[in-house]
Amino acid sequence: MNAALRKAMAAAQLTDTDVAAHLGVDPKTVRRWLSGQRPYPRHRWALADLLQTKEDTLWPQDSQELEAHAPASEHVQRVYAHRWQVPREVWCDLFSSAEQEIGILVYSGLFIADDAGILDLLGARAQDGVKVRILLGDPESQPVRQRGQEEQAGEALTARAANALMLFRALLDIDGVEIRTHSTTLYNSVYLTEKRILVNQHIYGLPAAKSPVIEIDRTLPPGMAEIYARSFDLVWHNTSSSTE
Repeated sequence: MNAALRKAMAAAQLTDTDVAAHLGVDPKTVRRWLSGQRPYPRHRWALADLLQTKEDTLWPQDSQELEAHAPASEHVQRVYAHRWQVPREVWCDLFSSAEQEIGILVYSGLFIADDAGILDLLGARAQDGVKVRILLGDPESQPVRQRGQEEQAGEALTARAANALMLFRALLDIDGVEIRTHSTTLYNSVYLTEKRILVNQHIYGLPAAKSPVIEIDRTLPPGMAEIYARSFDLVWHNTSSSTE
């Protein structure tokens, strides 16, 4: 917990919502800063200015040594060595914070389809007006079979894709949800909103669950995030039919 930041906000009579509005970020981002996550330099400078205090007062541990180990790109918020290490709360926060769109591009995404709570969350966001687009691998397609062989999983991926398709179909009764199947060769799985993108790398010989995940800030000027967003849209528009 960042006690110094919390104290400075209290002295300025500002809530996490107030700070978020001033800095143009999500209130949940401010709460992550309060819990101890270190903001990027531009946010640290803006916070210090807003709270009329010194940066070193809010982050006493901030030093040149820490700066030297800062991420090479501010676009990348964090990196997980394996998808299974991504906390469920991160997935829930990703989808619950969406106000305009949610996109899921996978071969199966069974870990989401098999989570009744997340399925309910996706349905609730659609009912609130968020456009939900889900792209699942066609279980009968060659790319899905090929990926299963590359993962050394045999026909398991085909079975997972079929199972996920059946589970995701429960959302089709909700306006705002559209599900399509694709036969695209995926080099990564993409989970996006208008604010953030989680990219699950596909590595030869490893299942997606054991491969790295990169979390990218989509609110920054066009760049890294839009590369993946365009890829999602390309697959979507090249897939003509929806599931029934």
